[in-house]
Amino acid sequence: MSLLETSTWDGKIFLNGWRTGRGGTADAIEPATGNALGSYGVATADDVAEAAEAAVAAQRSWAATTPENRAAVLRRAGDLWQEHAEEIEDWIMRESGAIKPKAQLETHIAANECYEAAALPSHPAGQVLATNDDRWSFARRKPSGVVSVIAPFNFPLILSIRAVAPALALGNAVLLKPDPRTAVCGGVALARVLEEAGLPAGLFAVLPGGADVGAAVVEAPQVQVVAFTGSTAAGRSVGEAAARGLKRAHLELGGNNALVVLPGTDVAKAASAGAFASFLHQGQICMTTGRHVVHESLYDEYVAALAEKAANLPVGDPTSGTAALGPIIDEKQLKRIDGIVQDAVLHGARLAAGGSNDGPFYQPTVLADVATDNPAWTQEIFGPVAPVVAYSTLDEAVALVNENEYGLSVGVLGDVGTAMTLADRLESGKVHINEQTVMDEANAPFGGVKASGNGSRIGGAEANIDAFTEVQWLTVRPEIADYPY
Repeated sequence: MSLLETSTWDGKIFLNGWRTGRGGTADAIEPATGNALGSYGVATADDVAEAAEAAVAAQRSWAATTPENRAAVLRRAGDLWQEHAEEIEDWIMRESGAIKPKAQLETHIAANECYEAAALPSHPAGQVLATNDDRWSFARRKPSGVVSVIAPFNFPLILSIRAVAPALALGNAVLLKPDPRTAVCGGVALARVLEEAGLPAGLFAVLPGGADVGAAVVEAPQVQVVAFTGSTAAGRSVGEAAARGLKRAHLELGGNNALVVLPGTDVAKAASAGAFASFLHQGQICMTTGRHVVHESLYDEYVAALAEKAANLPVGDPTSGTAALGPIIDEKQLKRIDGIVQDAVLHGARLAAGGSNDGPFYQPTVLADVATDNPAWTQEIFGPVAPVVAYSTLDEAVALVNENEYGLSVGVLGDVGTAMTLADRLESGKVHINEQTVMDEANAPFGGVKASGNGSRIGGAEANIDAFTEVQWLTVRPEIADYPY
């Protein structure tokens, strides 16, 4: 049985079932070919208002549902991701330009996110507090209410489900705004899985649309929490709008992540890690290594090894089964990537590999001798570009990592003792020793500091409970207290 049979959802949004959106329809485009894969419904601010009202009513009943029943829905959703993995992966490959292993990673983690979330309803819901009075005193966790989730195009399934699943498991309703470029694999797929898993109507809405819909899901008065993943510029706007409404905003933003190669490191292994970290999914990942910080004793050897890796990675249509890199998501992003590369070369960087495109396919690119004030070093490129800079001392390496405005993920390759000493000095939400910068697990806290976000707000029971519940102080006396009035 097909989960994503187009007759169910073609031209529709998911709002108390499948229905026509007030914004009409839009085509789901395959970036590798430019072909239309189908159409999805487009929402408007009025659709958001209606969805938010429906969510409030549905959430009250859902929060009162037994933990066992909420957990059962999430477990069933996890099973469905596995049962329909091949079909969903095909959509991820075609709509987001992902190669097969990356698409498989998305469905695998989506299932794990649901299984992890299924444990949340029975998690301890508070604490018994000490008190000086003749009473019981508790701090208990209650659902926040209505949660808005805004997700990007690059990992459309993971970056939606990682907030949607725990928010629902903890008794909330969810409004999801997927990126319009991946509205099917990042929106429709979730609606179909949760629908088949038995989630009650009204609890979950999928509302594709533009900036007006994004603003509406943040500003809707019924929404109490916003979980946003995307660019730092957009995240700042979301944070400002949420603050005006006194809402909590969990912001997972951009990254310009560093991979530090220590002296004495195995260069072949380091270059393999570096290539994976910079070129996976065409570098369109917030955790992509955008800065290779290499000890001067290994610099030339590392650049040559990384360039060889880049030159031998096949680029093309991910459905061919032979490509290591697929297409850039759209023409605007392609031009931005190439503009940054060409500007770096114009200002003295050495092009060791790549630096060109064939249609939507950008070659894996290695830039050596990059000036540390050049945009290729300072900005998040979001493309398959690996800038490399040499350092001489550990103090210099620390400065090169920390001087950047972002602080999401850092990898340190080489001697563990040296790496541990270095890690204590790095400004980053995540540090991985003898691993590269791109990784995620459903039970691990995820987030960044500085311009990369406001900390770990997603992942693992503790972070998810903090993100999607509110603390209420509750006291109980055996009888009415005596008061002086």
